[in-house]
Amino acid sequence: MYGALWRVLPGPVWLRIILMLLLVAAVVFALFTWVFPWVDGILNPINVTVE
Repeated sequence: MYGALWRVLPGPVWLRIILMLLLVAAVVFALFTWVFPWVDGILNPINVTVE
């Protein structure tokens, strides 16, 4: 998968590295902004009691 993504990106190696870093940053941003809060709302029970 990473090899295929690397071959699809345009430009020289330095530009590909910058694009890969931007793609990784966008994925991490999307995970922390939308995916993780959504999953936390589903998996985290609100009424937890410890006795």
